Amino acid sequence: MLVKTFGSAVSGVDAYTITIEVNVSQGIRFHLVGLPDNAVKESQQRIESALKISNYKWPGHKIVINMAPADIRKEGSAYDLPLAIGVLAASSQIDNSLLADYIIMGELSLDGSLQPVKGVLPMAVKAKEEGFKGCILPIQNAKEAAVVSDLQVYGFDNIAEVIKFLNSESDVEAVKLNTEEEFAKGIQTVDFDFSDVKGQESVKRALEVAAAGGHNIIMIGPPGAGKSMLAKRLASILPPLSLDEALETTKIHSVAGKTNSKNSLITQRPFRSPHHTISDAGLIGGGSFPQPGEISLAHNGVLFLDELPEFKRTVLEVMRQPLEDRNINIARARFSIDYPASFMLVASMNPCPCGYFNHPEKKCVCSPGVVQKYLSRISGPLLDRIDLHIEVVPVPFNKLAETPLSEKSIVVRERVVEARKIQNERFKSNDKVHCNAQMTGKMLAKYATPDESGMSILKTAMERLDLSARAYDRILKVSRTIADLEGSSSIQSHHVAEAVQYRSLDRSGWGA
Repeated sequence: MLVKTFGSAVSGVDAYTITIEVNVSQGIRFHLVGLPDNAVKESQQRIESALKISNYKWPGHKIVINMAPADIRKEGSAYDLPLAIGVLAASSQIDNSLLADYIIMGELSLDGSLQPVKGVLPMAVKAKEEGFKGCILPIQNAKEAAVVSDLQVYGFDNIAEVIKFLNSESDVEAVKLNTEEEFAKGIQTVDFDFSDVKGQESVKRALEVAAAGGHNIIMIGPPGAGKSMLAKRLASILPPLSLDEALETTKIHSVAGKTNSKNSLITQRPFRSPHHTISDAGLIGGGSFPQPGEISLAHNGVLFLDELPEFKRTVLEVMRQPLEDRNINIARARFSIDYPASFMLVASMNPCPCGYFNHPEKKCVCSPGVVQKYLSRISGPLLDRIDLHIEVVPVPFNKLAETPLSEKSIVVRERVVEARKIQNERFKSNDKVHCNAQMTGKMLAKYATPDESGMSILKTAMERLDLSARAYDRILKVSRTIADLEGSSSIQSHHVAEAVQYRSLDRSGWGA
């Protein structure tokens, strides 16, 4: 008897349907074809044990299973459940009338219980697109798939419960989730607040400008000045995720296996902080079986690189293309995968190996030339993609001892949101540009030309501070953002003056 069940496979952040054809006939051989990997081939032992404990039996006949399309490699243990159901249906041990209506996925334990799988959200999205009635999944994955509206999602603890459902012997209710309510409930939650930071008003202002324009930022300062503390709070002042952004972000985390049954929908902007020992593939994604890297997990959020010069040079250089294109392409001999990577880069570093160059009290013990050599670990092309360079100085005791709190993140976020609304209106005709940081050279000439006094200040700054040529465009972009924060249609002199202050590392002789 020939029976078909349907599963799903993930490529990048999208899914495609796998048709599992099971034929039981006379004989005793078992054949599993369709380019399965070792994890799929090993499913026979898991299925046999699970069926035996659940009081069902593995057919003593010839079984041929084809996983179509046969030219695409099938990976992982998530096919255990659809394979098992297909074998039972083909051997007439269960009813097969409902199989065409559902995508079935799940890993089987030897005792028949179901284990969660990765990539459930893109699978559910694809199931809805292709007209399936619903999904049958492990209970841990059900809430995540239920994010997709108008799709019946059933979660089960073990294969026996799945069999009862398919035989219409149980009245299991579909998992229901009000996506908009879940989204609204979590969107205002803030784990880290700007009001926790005492002092550092100038740095907080720079972070507000960065958030308002989507600018990348680097903070330079001695140990204990508060660089990491400030970076962790940047996500709290970024505009809240839209529902579409939340779904897109959740899909990436689902593929990487970073979601759980409690958090079915990611409602906060991601904040990723990889250690400086990370590999190239760990940062940008890839590997033998490609997975999203840290830059994709930071999509729609913040990527924080602490102690930037300590990262391997090759790791930093692979970020140059994603910072410009806002996506990463992983190419292999037989296929290529695109992962989105639109993130804000926030980096921090000590000014020298000992950490106390330019410290107001402690003396730097680094020998001459060491500071410049330390800074040169960051290449010019990478530094060119960072709009704001901020010096962070230690907070004095009298500031630390103050009890009054500074502005809360929600207050700063309101100003950032208003500035982003202005930019959305400005760039509404261009699908690839959404904020000032993404402006091209032609757009700068159109939208970011200062008035006469502003241009005079910019010219003086370029000459006196010996700013590099790459600083020119960055200053104009940041000036445009500062003007947007004030609601000004034109870029005035004080906007340019403030933007010039945010180019510390471009000043001639800095660190000499």
